[in-house]
Amino acid sequence: MSASETRCDSKTDLAHSPGLPVSPEGDPVFPEPWAAEAFAMTVHLHERGVFTWPEWAAALSRQVHQPGRADDGSDYFDCWVAALCDLLGEKRVADEATILGLQQSWQRAAEATPHGMPIELRNDPHRQS
Repeated sequence: MSASETRCDSKTDLAHSPGLPVSPEGDPVFPEPWAAEAFAMTVHLHERGVFTWPEWAAALSRQVHQPGRADDGSDYFDCWVAALCDLLGEKRVADEATILGLQQSWQRAAEATPHGMPIELRNDPHRQS
C-alpha cells in the first residue's frame, strides 16, 4: 500500500463491492482520504438500515456502467459518491438541492483552507453558523 492510500478495516458486505480496490490482504484501499470517508459514510448508513445490500449494489452498478466512465476504473469512487447521492435521494434522506449545496460548500471550504490544513466545512466563507 502506498503512502497516498488509506486503508479501512470493515467487516461489512460493502467491503465486497464489485470493483472496490483492495490490498493483497483483501482490505479496502482508498486513493484519497475523501474516498475513505465516502466508504465509511456508506457503511454507516447501510449498517443503520438506510438501504440494503441489494439496493447499494444496484445503485453502484448503475453508476459504474454509465457511458463515459473511465476504462481503468480511476473514477470508481466518483461512481461510489454518485451512487450514495442517488440512494440518499431515493430514500428521501436528502434531496438533490441539499446534496448540491453541501458539495458547493465543501468546495468553497477547500478553496478557503490554507495548504496543509484540514478542510473543514466551517471554512466555507458563505456558510452560516
